[in-house]
Amino acid sequence: MSEPIILASKSAARRAVLTGAGVPFEVAVAGVDEDAVKTSMLAHGATPRDVADALAEIKAVKISAGRAGFVIGSDQTLEFEGRLYDKAATLEAARERLATMRGKPHKLHSAVVVAKDGAPIWREIVSATLTMRDFSDAFLDEYLALEGEEMLGSVGCYRLEGPGAQLFAKIEGDYFAILGLPLMGLLDLFRRHQVLTP
Repeated sequence: MSEPIILASKSAARRAVLTGAGVPFEVAVAGVDEDAVKTSMLAHGATPRDVADALAEIKAVKISAGRAGFVIGSDQTLEFEGRLYDKAATLEAARERLATMRGKPHKLHSAVVVAKDGAPIWREIVSATLTMRDFSDAFLDEYLALEGEEMLGSVGCYRLEGPGAQLFAKIEGDYFAILGLPLMGLLDLFRRHQVLTP
């Protein structure tokens, strides 16, 4: 019997990506103080890309230290005009963020780290650039009413797999990475380790 695959995340989007790809997995939430890690790293000059990578590793290693199998840790950061943004806490904050990013590009950095026996064995960081269109205030109000609290689960205040697709003029990058879990390299890793059928 092959070793289990464990997703160290409570993200519904990441679960949906793995489920959609036919990957059998269990979920174990790492319970990492992400805000403390971000604050410390940014104070020491880390980039948003570095932060995503570090958080993915911390999550994977934390669960892997106590569980057999391959543990997937993943994190995504949003970089806009050189600054890291966290998830919006309220719909008002989400509206303000979307209005600020309107007509401009931002980057999503998606990191995935796989750990085994308490140590990282593989990692990948994929960045995508998404340019929002110059949408009207009327569209923004309609979008906020349609998505509601749902948008607060995403650092960018949108779900690309939902109505959030209408916010954009141009998207450059891997679709799965934008959803929060770069997938192709991960599938290849599991096939090489014969956790998935090669």
